[in-house]
Amino acid sequence: MNTSLQPSLLIVDDDPLIRDALSIALGDEFNILLAEDRPQAIRLVRGLASPPELALVDLGLPPAPHRPQEGFRLITELLAHAPQIKIITLSGQNEEGNARHARTLGAFEFVAKPCRPEALRNELRAASIARHGEQLAAAQSESRLGLVGESPAVEAMRTQIKLYANTPYPVLIQGESGSGKELVAAALRKLGANPATPLIAINCAAIASNLLESTLFGHAKGAFTGATAAQAGFFEKAENGTLFLDEIGELPLELQAKLLRVLENGEYQRVGETVTRKSNARIIAATNLVLARAVRDGSFRADLFHRLSVFTINVPPLRALGADKLRLFEHFCGEYAAQLQSPRISLDQAAEEAWLRYPFPGNTRELRNIVIRLMTKYPGMRLNPAQIEPEFDSQPVLAEGAAVPADAQTQLLRGDFNLDDLLMGYTQTYIDAAMELARGNVSEAAKLLGIARTTLYSRMEAAQKYKSQQVNQ
Repeated sequence: MNTSLQPSLLIVDDDPLIRDALSIALGDEFNILLAEDRPQAIRLVRGLASPPELALVDLGLPPAPHRPQEGFRLITELLAHAPQIKIITLSGQNEEGNARHARTLGAFEFVAKPCRPEALRNELRAASIARHGEQLAAAQSESRLGLVGESPAVEAMRTQIKLYANTPYPVLIQGESGSGKELVAAALRKLGANPATPLIAINCAAIASNLLESTLFGHAKGAFTGATAAQAGFFEKAENGTLFLDEIGELPLELQAKLLRVLENGEYQRVGETVTRKSNARIIAATNLVLARAVRDGSFRADLFHRLSVFTINVPPLRALGADKLRLFEHFCGEYAAQLQSPRISLDQAAEEAWLRYPFPGNTRELRNIVIRLMTKYPGMRLNPAQIEPEFDSQPVLAEGAAVPADAQTQLLRGDFNLDDLLMGYTQTYIDAAMELARGNVSEAAKLLGIARTTLYSRMEAAQKYKSQQVNQ
């Protein structure tokens, strides 16, 4: 069989026997990539020319194999690197709460261990079909911006896109993970003056910081170990087109100054060169962070923020879109019914009410995956709440993944609540824990916390400054 035509499948499990067994059982249909923990998986994916189409992720990974947190973190990081990856999670802890939360984070399906190879193969086939269906749908949506919804927030966003599309100035797109920032960037390019020019996209969070400068600006031959030939960067490849900088909030501080220079006068240099080059690329940046807050805590340059946000589009979270939740349900039902040659599903009145009540913390990505699972389980059926609610995550989560305390309202009503005290307390507690685990190594502590080293320094400084202010009051 021609393996180049087979879907690529990343298997992440700390048990070598399970990795080998899955590799043997699935190797005839998929190109297998193996990793034993989260860091190895991320290094492997970053080193590939293109990300794997599918991933099997064990939730119980080192250093805490009996807890799901490391697996949850890997789901988030894989989707940050390539949102189109379809992830199926495996776990020996067959807890419905874990399954729901994995799906909320963007996983396609949850499978309990032990599982039959043929059942797992069927899940992977379904995920592959769904992935190709999404690619087809994206190609077919060229004429309508790819945005579904009639709510005032979506209409306002369409108006902004049409206003900003033909300008040469940067646009900053802000919104939660899974809310559709990539669709907005694509729509800006489609409606622009030169829609046929290149759209080059780079995820700033998916590339190691020591390689990011070379990726953006290119490098000369011999600029560093392994630079055996000169290489053009993304600014050069974008030419007169559009450069989409996703997760711009993760850009290291030392590169932010160089990006600012390009934005101000179009000038940059390849790594290892003194020749000044010129870029005419239009910059569109996106982030799931609140950059104004990052400016305040020192992890993002104020001058770069103001230069990037000449125009700003805030993509609303799905929980704020009201009846658009049902419109998206109908939209995805139609698409997948056609692609899978399967009868559509529908919701009875009680199920519609439950659908509208659910906040969809994983936004449109979560809603789409729920529709796919429901169509697979109940083809052609009219569904009631008992059939759809098991797909919902029963644990509310904040945009950045933190659990909402059950007694939050009680704390607020006491009248002595201070949000800064709470946030700084959490910040200091987790920084202290990470530094202790890393034995004082700031780089290792930053990895444990899931943030850049420069961000950790600024958070430490902010926490210490806040503590000093409280002492002096």
